[in-house]
Parts: sequence; structure tokens; C-alpha cells
Amino acid sequence: MSGRGSLFTMIAVAAAALLVLVTSRAAVSSDAGTAAAPAGALATTAGCGKAPTLRSGTQSIQTSGKNRSFILRLPDGYDNGTPYRLIFGFHWLGGTAADVDSGGASGYPWSFYGLRQLSNNGAIFVAPQGFNNGWANSNGEDVTFVDDLIRLIEADLCVDTSQRFATGFSYGGGMSFSLACSRPTVFRAVAVFSGAQLSGCSGGTQPVAYMGLHGLGDTVLSIAQGRALRDRFGRNNGCTAQNPPEPSSGSRGHIVTTYSGCRAGYPVVWAAFDNGHTPAPVDGTYTDSGVTTWTKAAVWTFFSQFGSSSSPTPAPGGCTATMETVNSWSGGFQSTVTVRAGGSAVNGWTVGWAWPGGQTISSLWNGVRSGSGAGVTVRNEAYNGSIAPNSTTTFGFTAGGAPATPTVTCEAS
Repeated sequence: MSGRGSLFTMIAVAAAALLVLVTSRAAVSSDAGTAAAPAGALATTAGCGKAPTLRSGTQSIQTSGKNRSFILRLPDGYDNGTPYRLIFGFHWLGGTAADVDSGGASGYPWSFYGLRQLSNNGAIFVAPQGFNNGWANSNGEDVTFVDDLIRLIEADLCVDTSQRFATGFSYGGGMSFSLACSRPTVFRAVAVFSGAQLSGCSGGTQPVAYMGLHGLGDTVLSIAQGRALRDRFGRNNGCTAQNPPEPSSGSRGHIVTTYSGCRAGYPVVWAAFDNGHTPAPVDGTYTDSGVTTWTKAAVWTFFSQFGSSSSPTPAPGGCTATMETVNSWSGGFQSTVTVRAGGSAVNGWTVGWAWPGGQTISSLWNGVRSGSGAGVTVRNEAYNGSIAPNSTTTFGFTAGGAPATPTVTCEAS
């Protein structure tokens, strides 16, 4: 970090190759949406009221035909009747999910960029592991990984679906930005530490509450790259255009600016600091520390301002889906799912749901299924992705188990 600290020296070395990697590998991000409830009033998941099978620790999941790992942290004294925030923490290039979870040299005070301690057991935390310790998001596979993680977790644990957040440093910041672009009705807010557009930006036209933090002396990913991410969501969120103040070089301080004029519920915050490529600057020094940095409190304040009742209505358009059981027999049933476009045409759709009682799909037509276990994702076929405004298409399936009609969600592209 411009030779100004110790905690993330190895990160800066690894990240020096980042732009070379992403030029050829990270330009594409999936247009398909995570099949989860959009931001809105308090909405709970299928895992509420269930005895959980997921536990804190390292887990694995099949996604996009590959085995991926992640670390899950449940609150101490987890209560299956309490809907929790769900916070994703993404590692940097060369980092690991274990680094995010452990807090590295700073320990628990910096676990999940300091948010785990500040949450006071009020959130569920997820640290996904990137391929080759990065987030190239080739063909959108890392976004799909997150989609599948959300469905797995929410089928088993109690989550407030209006309270999903993502944060990360460097390449992890790029991944968080990619989710803001491609999953604007899934994530309530993102916080990007020292990021750039590295993991693609599929969509990127809808509002998302956005916080960017960046160092003036960042020689790995320049502050100009961070400003570009900020400015995209300043426009999307309807904020008044401005050049927020930044500390002078040599001040060893920071300035946090909340933009004015933004659409209600979609703030933009910019935190510039006089330091290098680090998520944990310490005022008055050119060092970094996850114990004493001001950034963790700033991000937690940004995330925690969003109560369940404060989440805005999603943008108009999109799609909805409903499931109907059309036949049943001992040990199985057949269902039809109707996908309806809103007031605007859609060019593709992704439907998802979580089975409440161990049901399993045996065959499916007019859609492409992915995911395993309780969480199900169905995307359109090439021939039925386009739906005219206020029109419908359908797909069907047969399944084993007791007939069920869980809540179905739909994301349009």
C-alpha cells in the first residue's frame, strides 16, 4: 500500500497482477437474478421456525457443476424465530474465506471486516471462497455461486430477506460491486473497500444503497477507479452530482461524505482516506489495523441504518411467479409454475424457491434447473425467455414427496 503499512503488504503484492487477470477473465457477469425476495417490508424465509441443519464452520455446495466452499457463522444463541441480517464478506486476491472469517493478524475484532463483532450476534455471516483466490466471475459463475448460497442458507436459517448485504476489499470489493449491478433487488446495500470494476457489471442501471471507501495513495487500484464505481450508483440512486471533499495528502486522516438528493432509501456514502491499498487505515498514521481502524464502525453504521420497514419498493417492471399443484399421487406430485412479466417486457427470467419438507424434483420441462437440496433455481430456455408486458409463460415438473406450494420468487433480466 504505497509502502505505508504492514497488515496488507502481501495483499498489495498479490493485487498488483489483478488488472492483468481481470482484463481477460472478468468482463462477463450473469444477467440471471437470484431467486430471492426483493427489498421490501420484513420478509422471512423457509428456515424460520425450523431446527437448523447448517452449522458454523466450513461448508460446501454444488454450483454451476462445481464444488465450492464457504464459511458460515451463525450468531451465538441463534434463534430460529428471529429473522437475521445476512452479510457476505468477500476476500481479496490471494486471500481466503478463512482470512475474512478469522480477521487475520487482528483476530476477532476484524472478523468479516469488523462487522461480526459490531453486529452483537444480530447477523448471519458468509465468507465464500473464490476460485484461484479471486473473483473473476467467468460467465457469471461467482454471481450464481452467491445466488445458490442464498437459497441454501435461507431454506435452513431464518433471514430477513430485506436485510442482505455484501462487502469486500480489493477483488472482493469488485465482487461486491458486481452484485450491486446484477442483484439490485436482492442486496439492500453494499460497501466496497478499495475496489474497481473487476468482476463484471451485468445490468448496473438500478439503484442500490452504496458505500465506497478508498485511499488517496492506492497504487494497486487507483482512487479514480473507486470514484467511478461510486459515480455509477450516484446516478442510479438519483443523487445530486458532486465532487465530495477528500483529505489532503499528508493529512493522514479521512473524510466521510453522504450524498444529497438521493432517492429515499438509496443513500450513497464516500469515505476517502490518506493511506494506500488497505481496508483498515488508522488515522494519524500510515499503518493499518483491524483493531483500531475507523472503517468498520463506518460500514456498520451504514448497513445498520436500514431497518426492515425502511426498505424501499423495488423498481417497476420485472416478473412474478406462482406455483400450482395440478396432480398428485402417493409419494409424488406434478406442478405448473406461471411466470408473468410486469409492465415491461423481459428478455429472460430466473425463478426460485425453497422446499419446506424434503421434496425433490424428478423431471422438469420448459426450464433449466440448477441447485441441489432444498433450494431450487429454474431459468428460462432459449425459446421462452422473452415475455411481453403483462403476459405469461409456464414450466412444469414432477417431484417426489408431499405436495407443496412454497413461495416462488422471480428475477427478470
